[in-house]
Amino acid sequence: MAGQGRQGGGGNGERAADGGEAGSRVARRVVRVLPGLLIVVGFAFDVLTPPSFTGSPFFSAAPLVAAPLFTLRATLRTGAAATLAVVLLHVHNGTTWKVEAMTELATVLTVSALALLINRVVRRGGEQLASARGIAEAAQRAVLPTPAERIAGLHVAARYEAAQADAFIGGDLYAVQDGPYGVRLAVGDVRGKGLGAVEAVAVVLGAFREAAESEPTLEGVARRLERALAREGARRGSLDAVEGFTTCVLGEIPPGAGVLRLVNRGHPEPLLLYADGGLAALVPAEPALPLGLGELDGGPDRAQEWAFPAGATLLLYTDGLTEARDGAGEFYDPEARLRGRVFPGPDELLGALSSDVRRHTGGGATDDMALLAVGRPEEGRPERRRTVPVVPKGDGA
Repeated sequence: MAGQGRQGGGGNGERAADGGEAGSRVARRVVRVLPGLLIVVGFAFDVLTPPSFTGSPFFSAAPLVAAPLFTLRATLRTGAAATLAVVLLHVHNGTTWKVEAMTELATVLTVSALALLINRVVRRGGEQLASARGIAEAAQRAVLPTPAERIAGLHVAARYEAAQADAFIGGDLYAVQDGPYGVRLAVGDVRGKGLGAVEAVAVVLGAFREAAESEPTLEGVARRLERALAREGARRGSLDAVEGFTTCVLGEIPPGAGVLRLVNRGHPEPLLLYADGGLAALVPAEPALPLGLGELDGGPDRAQEWAFPAGATLLLYTDGLTEARDGAGEFYDPEARLRGRVFPGPDELLGALSSDVRRHTGGGATDDMALLAVGRPEEGRPERRRTVPVVPKGDGA
């Protein structure tokens, strides 16, 4: 029954996404022909109606429509075509030198000149937006650099999916670092939005990178992050020292041990995907409060240990994944969607997962989503294995 329910939700989301793409293509085609269509309609209206009626509004509208959508040259051509249509009509009607004809011609010329000015302003704004976009991309690469595909013999992949179009970074974070105590991981979600959240992300990541190298225990890393947030929160009001907090999972994979350790501070539990398609949720034995609320916690952090066999993949994520909803309001369930599925590697896992979330939501995610997958390769087995699509059992895939 659960599988059937999810099948309906996924199908609706996929159909909604396909319908949205088709509608977007139709809208783009209409926009491309709209200025020319306005000129044709204005010409036909003027010819087919009595002399007291005029198609001048259509001719004036054509360059204005073209201005924000087309290039300067295309806008100029549209204005010239509208002006020529006015002249030809009055020559045809024998009203070339009448006051009404001169007024209409002056109106279309003025509107065409205004359209050229609008086009220039829009293009300049587009250039500034592209520059800001480039700066945002550079900031994302600086704060959340893409980890290497291979770290200490492990296969690694990470993704940041922004809910808002043209947004590149928010309050979600991830980090992977190899050090003297093994490979250490962090995935977290800072409370709040905007620049304050980005500042907190930078503080957490900076503290993590330093602590991952020097702290002998994972619990010590968590304490360092707690102190860094408290210190920076007191120094910078934008970090919201009183109410701010960060949910976070810290991980450690010692070299060659076949185990992983986790400290979970109020974050969604990671998933462990096995080579045979099995799946386990790594639920902490003792729930803990998020970072920034350490003074309210009842005791110190305790790292919990799980087996990490060859062929398994650890998946860490933020709540943007589990809070993604379909059109019926049903939350995305990564355990149900991934159980029994096998992927060639972490990158393919994250690619399939991102696509499946977009199908589920119809492309309308409401929260950012950070994903981090770390795989322990099998020895003596082929590097790539057959991929099974991310669909629930019983969907007939």
